[in-house]
Amino acid sequence: MEWIRASNRDYTEVIVVDDGSTDGTADVVRTFQRSYPCVRTLSNPGNRGKGYAVRHGMLEARSDWILYTDADLSTPIEDFQKLCEAATTRGAEVAIGSRALDRSLVSVHQPLLREYSGRFFNLVMRTATGLEFRDTQCGFKLYSKEAAQKIFTRQKLDGFSFDVEDLFIAQKLGIKTVEVPVRWRNVEGTKVSLGGGLRSFGELLKIRSLHSG
Repeated sequence: MEWIRASNRDYTEVIVVDDGSTDGTADVVRTFQRSYPCVRTLSNPGNRGKGYAVRHGMLEARSDWILYTDADLSTPIEDFQKLCEAATTRGAEVAIGSRALDRSLVSVHQPLLREYSGRFFNLVMRTATGLEFRDTQCGFKLYSKEAAQKIFTRQKLDGFSFDVEDLFIAQKLGIKTVEVPVRWRNVEGTKVSLGGGLRSFGELLKIRSLHSG
């Protein structure tokens, strides 16, 4: 939350989704709320998964444009402007941050096994879904409110493949999406387990069947 304190911007709102944390996250957010009324917290009914948490926050957001970002700020919040400019100039309703379009912007890489597993996931994803994006898993994405309502009300997956599902839904609905290179640095402390990663591959096979109508 330090970036809120350091910024001179007036945010319409900042939503923190607490997915059943046990580290006092909700209490920290409530402390910030006293000084920053733009901040509010949403609590999930237990630990439901990242897909559920992002969907909860996106559907509760009130602004015309909605950014979601991972709490570790692997992509600096200032790169929000890149997504805004890309969406505006290219007539898109969704702009997604990408580590793959310009890898020179990655200042701290993931361990090699994780990085190459991610590249393999992207290859399988493009084969399974027909999506052409080079990086669907960067946790830095901008949606217009109208697009968010259309997409996230249709999202079914609660696991880590929800990003792919949302972009697949956008494509099915004809919602223009652009991929934008952003800065990124790996922050240790990932919550992605081996089992969760393997389930993500399996979920790719479900996405077409979930939205085949």
